[in-house]
Amino acid sequence: MKKLLTTILFFCTVLSGFAQNNSLKYMSFNIRYNTPHDKENAWPNRKDWVADIVKFYEVDVFGAQEVLEGQLNDLKERLPQMTQVGVGRDDGKKAGEFSPIFFNTKEFKLLDSGTFWLSETPDEPSSGWDAALPRICTWAKLKSKSTKRTILVMNCHYDHEGDEARVNSSKLLIKKSQELSEQGKYPVVLMGDFNTEPQAEPIKILSDYYQNTREISLTNPLGPVGTWQGFDYNSPLDSHIDFVFTYGYFKVLRYAHIIEAKNQRFPSDHLPVFVELQ
Repeated sequence: MKKLLTTILFFCTVLSGFAQNNSLKYMSFNIRYNTPHDKENAWPNRKDWVADIVKFYEVDVFGAQEVLEGQLNDLKERLPQMTQVGVGRDDGKKAGEFSPIFFNTKEFKLLDSGTFWLSETPDEPSSGWDAALPRICTWAKLKSKSTKRTILVMNCHYDHEGDEARVNSSKLLIKKSQELSEQGKYPVVLMGDFNTEPQAEPIKILSDYYQNTREISLTNPLGPVGTWQGFDYNSPLDSHIDFVFTYGYFKVLRYAHIIEAKNQRFPSDHLPVFVELQ
């Protein structure tokens, strides 16, 4: 009996370690576009800090928003362990903001990727419905070298003004998610800045299809409820507009809104959302 119990404990320990080792870390982070109007909070004062956060948390997949081409190059230089996919929203090349997906090349092999516009004409650069600006979603099919599983990662940035655009963007994301995952053949991780609160219709629409990782975390979510503080150190941080959703069989081991600050300043006007998934 003692030998049997020892054997059982050994295999439980091995399986536990195997499961933990096969978890992967994701981060969604609106890094705030580069503008001199931000003065002491301008990108040149934050670029090393943003990259250090990604490295410190050993992120495997990093979805960023509000990334201009120069910022993209800065991140690529500072994250040599990762590669990136995505295009600029203005012309489908280099103009305008990117919503890139960075991934750890030691962990993932890229199978396919692309970008579509959150509009009635998603295959071409365009603004949709009542949106103030062109908005995009970048996606990547990634095969994990450790788990041998393929996942679809989607990273988006909703419009900040158009109510109709946000509602229809959610409907479009579900449609595209089904198409790109081959009707659910692959699990999906959807992340981004949705410019809307959890109780609003665009998030309710997504929640009919996806799971909100904050709500199903196996451990208590860390950090404040909100993710947007506008560079205000005294912000109540009660505006939750950045999310990570999943579709498929995931366990959410950890979830956090990372409240990183020094000298009463933040690395961006949004907090990064960190999730460890299994």
